[in-house]
This record gives sequence, C-alpha cells and structure tokens, in this order.
Amino acid sequence: MSNDKYQQGLAIRTQVLGEAYVNKSIENADDFSRPLQELVTEYCWGHVWGREGLSLQQRSMINLAMISALNRPHELKLHVRGALRNGLSREQIREILLQVGIYCGVPAAVDSFRIAREAFAEAEAESAT
Repeated sequence: MSNDKYQQGLAIRTQVLGEAYVNKSIENADDFSRPLQELVTEYCWGHVWGREGLSLQQRSMINLAMISALNRPHELKLHVRGALRNGLSREQIREILLQVGIYCGVPAAVDSFRIAREAFAEAEAESAT
C-alpha cells in the first residue's frame, strides 16, 4: 500500500513505536492480518495521529488513559514506550495512571502501574545496549 496517508502514518507509527516493532508487525502480516496492519497504519496513524490540533505527547497521554481503562495490557506496554519516545516523563505517566485509578478504578490502575514498570525496564534495557 502506498498512498500519502499510509506513508504519513508509517512515519508517525515508526517514530512513536520504534522501527523494529513496526517493521516486525508489517513483515509478520499474512493475507489474513495484512488488511488490519494497513488499516491501522493509514487511518489510526496517518489520518488521526497525523492531524494537527494535538501534539504527539498529548495523543500519548490520551492513549495511555484510554488503553488503561480498556484493560489492554499489550497495547498499554507498547504505548508507554511510545509515550517515553514522545518525551513524556515517568512522572507524567504516573500521574496519568493515578488519574485512571480515580476515574476508571483501582484495579485498572494497579495493572497499569505494573505494566508501565515492565515497559520502563524494557526501555532501559534497550537503551543500555
């Protein structure tokens, strides 16, 4: 797929999630899952993340809160690492997850804090190599 929004989405997705993750997702796509990868890249990352009006940091903050509330641990870990790449501090991430605890429930916050710590450790290990 090679339209402008897909290319824009691919660039933003790579910037936020990292080249290794994005390449692996696209390379591992098969006939069944390829349409989803194309949809996510073009519409999620190109049409929405590529819009003006919110910074990548602000979009990361919103995503962390929503994904925590939805209890999607794999996506949360991925987006915690993306939020770090977008310049959010651990303290900002902690504050977002505390807000989740108040508005979405303590169990959501407990799980989200655990997942965020795993993501921090992975990001540290990756930057040490």
